[in-house]
Amino acid sequence: MIHQYILAAPKPGMTPEEFQDYWVHVHAVKFAAKIPQIRRYLIDSRVPFDGDLGRPSLPHQGIAEIWLANEEEQLASLQTEEFLQGARLDEPNWAAFWMTIVLDTDAHEIVPGPPLTDTSPSWVKMTTLIKRRPGLSLGDHRRQTLGNYAPEVSGLPGLRRHVHAHTRDGYYTFGEAAFDSVEQIWFDDLDALREALASPYYAERVRPALDAVADPAHVFSLTAREDWIIGPQEKP
Repeated sequence: MIHQYILAAPKPGMTPEEFQDYWVHVHAVKFAAKIPQIRRYLIDSRVPFDGDLGRPSLPHQGIAEIWLANEEEQLASLQTEEFLQGARLDEPNWAAFWMTIVLDTDAHEIVPGPPLTDTSPSWVKMTTLIKRRPGLSLGDHRRQTLGNYAPEVSGLPGLRRHVHAHTRDGYYTFGEAAFDSVEQIWFDDLDALREALASPYYAERVRPALDAVADPAHVFSLTAREDWIIGPQEKP
């Protein structure tokens, strides 16, 4: 299964609120959700959070998460009328498409969390883009993020769910991918997330483990609330 992340930013002149409303209530349901190969489809709308990582902060105001069965279905989805004459043509109406970041990943569920049943859950999620530390091979980064780093993250106080995803090999065919990992952690609310990041556990265990696998100049996060367009359960 391909877990794709699409980070998008508002077109010039559009506020974050207008951008998010159009994405969730117009683009997603009228265009993107009609692409038949998409198995699950989730929109993460950014919420203001002073603990987001990265300077300058990411300009993106949301993330589309899309699940596709394999490369063949992904290719087929890009050739459909629903994509070519629908979703793609609609992009300039709301998104600064030249700023879009797309990553196809293999996702690893570290902490499953509660059953996914609510289409608009109340919890918040921090998604972090990670580029590996200079001198660390891609293979070692993948092994260490799952073997050393992710177990430390899973011990954060108040953590509800945890996913760590690795960028797929195809992004390295002609050079380096922009990011090597996508990490996602869920908490009940912003206060719980803020407390976890301010905890001694984070400072003493998580941050050193992150520094061992990541380039500190290329770690960026975006905190959001979720709206399922297709899902949470996979479409038959």
